[in-house]
Amino acid sequence: MRYNRQNAVNYAQKWALSRNPAYYNYDYIGGDCTNFISQCIYAGYPEMNYSEYGWYYINANAKSPSWTGVKYLYEFLISNEEVGPRGRVIDKGGLEIGDIIQLSFGSGIFGHTLIVSKIENENILICAHTVDSRNRPLNTYSFEEARYIKVY
Repeated sequence: MRYNRQNAVNYAQKWALSRNPAYYNYDYIGGDCTNFISQCIYAGYPEMNYSEYGWYYINANAKSPSWTGVKYLYEFLISNEEVGPRGRVIDKGGLEIGDIIQLSFGSGIFGHTLIVSKIENENILICAHTVDSRNRPLNTYSFEEARYIKVY
């Protein structure tokens, strides 16, 4: 199965400013950013990994840490060699729509996950939850560090 970037971005565009009722909203218990990005990835790669350290969502109480946790999504994507999406760290210049960006706002701890929704003249636009954003320029964020993840 291939990652369908356009499906992931279509989902991001549709739900960036609202919530899909099929998924729990984590805004009030730590933030909804990575939950939303997992939904976007799933729209582009509709196969979950139900292993112990996998990536899946059944309901609010039955989900993997990687579905909602910034660090755990990164670890899953980078190390996954089984079913489900995979990822690798790339340079900013290699980003395409549907790829993932994670931001650190200090202390080297990554705490926010975004999806690339458009690239216009080297201007990267993103969709995100927690602070809901649809086609927000990445350069409007104030962050210490970013990591760019190619999803495949």
